[in-house]
Amino acid sequence: MIQAVYKDTVIAQSEKTIFLEGNHYFPAEEVETKYLIPNNHRTTCPWKGQSQYYDISVSDKTPNAAWHYPEPKEAASDIKGHIAFDTSIIEVKDLSE
Repeated sequence: MIQAVYKDTVIAQSEKTIFLEGNHYFPAEEVETKYLIPNNHRTTCPWKGQSQYYDISVSDKTPNAAWHYPEPKEAASDIKGHIAFDTSIIEVKDLSE
């Protein structure tokens, strides 16, 4: 079981994450989206496509702490419908260890 925790609040928890480039991508249905606020920040990866970011809001608002690829390129199609977290802000831990 992989968990994403911010300020003692579980933001996401799943046994079905996709681990890609050092990040766990959580299925969107296993993320507490009430803590995510879409923003206008975007980045582009040459092989994954354009990402869209979220701010995290628990007791305060932390910008660009999560992202997803709404229409990933074919090479990254597995992460469609998944959300990843900035591990310098959000603690992502493996509870099975």
